[in-house]
Amino acid sequence: MSHVKLDSRAPFGALWRHADFLKVWAGETVSMVGSQVTTIALPLTAVLLFKATSIELGFLYAAGFAPFLFLTLLAGVWIDHQRRRPILLVTNIGQAILLSLIPLLALIGWLRMEYLYLIAVLVGCLAVFTSLAFQAFLPALIPRDDLLEGNSKLSVSQSIAEISSPGLAGWLVQYISAPLTIAVDAFSFLVAAISLALIRTPEPKPTSATNLHSIPHEISEGFHTTFTNRYLRAFAGEAATYNLFWQVILTIFFLYAIRELHYNSGSIGLLFAVGSVGALCGALLTGRIARRIGVGLTIVATAALSDAPMLVLPFMTGSTSNSLIILVCAFFLQGIGITGCNVHVNSIRQVIIPDHLRGRANASYRLLVSGALPLGSLLGGFLGAWIGLQFTLLVGAMGLLSTWLWILFSPIPRLHKLDTLMT
Repeated sequence: MSHVKLDSRAPFGALWRHADFLKVWAGETVSMVGSQVTTIALPLTAVLLFKATSIELGFLYAAGFAPFLFLTLLAGVWIDHQRRRPILLVTNIGQAILLSLIPLLALIGWLRMEYLYLIAVLVGCLAVFTSLAFQAFLPALIPRDDLLEGNSKLSVSQSIAEISSPGLAGWLVQYISAPLTIAVDAFSFLVAAISLALIRTPEPKPTSATNLHSIPHEISEGFHTTFTNRYLRAFAGEAATYNLFWQVILTIFFLYAIRELHYNSGSIGLLFAVGSVGALCGALLTGRIARRIGVGLTIVATAALSDAPMLVLPFMTGSTSNSLIILVCAFFLQGIGITGCNVHVNSIRQVIIPDHLRGRANASYRLLVSGALPLGSLLGGFLGAWIGLQFTLLVGAMGLLSTWLWILFSPIPRLHKLDTLMT
């Protein structure tokens, strides 16, 4: 076993000279903008165009996330035996085609709620392969010493996308309609595909072809890698619990904001944009904080910060300026916490997991973490109809408050520097 040296003191240095990373970074940034636009525009399409109920919104969110439950494990094994760049090219183009159907069907008057469900499922299937392949592709594209820098840059891009996209989405929804706004996301996937096509760094050939008889064994290797490692197990538990309860909140938040708080799409976009400003601050500051108090304590603190602010949500009952200011502060603090935590978590996971196991280990992790999303969507939708929107927000907020305990009661708080980890 060998020590892995990661220089967290220069999070914005060496990769500026890595031409292929810059291509991928640019393409991913554009794609992130598009995806964040759809995060706002898709539920607003259902609410504004089809008067969707909380249960219908729950099914719509669940449709997009359900593929992570039934595709992830097989996809992870298959990806371990394939070059990852061709997979990313095909899945980006496929998502562009599928998402373009929504504005096209809207223009000719054929769009229906059932079609939104179907497109969400198909896009979710491709998203499974995209997310797993990208996690495995990045360590093959850039040196391991630069992973923290690469993840920091991608987190900054995610934050910038989340800052700019909600306002853009709110403005586009108001002026050209929600379904037509989704065309932005379709175009962004094409840009990501072009950036991948321009890469010149050769990708290592997989060590072996997929063997159908070995699939159960390889799946079990992925689970073993993820759930016997104390760091990976804690990260998976925290992320799955967080996703479950955050999705409970998100599923009914648009209904609550429009029908109870009487916010328009611009105000909703503002909240998510401000949260993303916090996320950008988290991405920029987390390295400095970690050098001062240690990586482990930084993860604990930022995980707690991502949970607590949402406790204010159930107590907002009107569209007063005070309530909007409180929500703005809550989303800002949550953004700092989420990104400040994820930058280090992603880097630790990429260091710990061996290259030949990344696909299947990421798959077992994704099964738990992303598999919680459709469950949270359905739970939020049915709770919204059963106990009301406000009490559902309280359930989600209380659930979020517990998720950081996974980190606290693990070896993570004692981790001071990333270079003390071994492969």
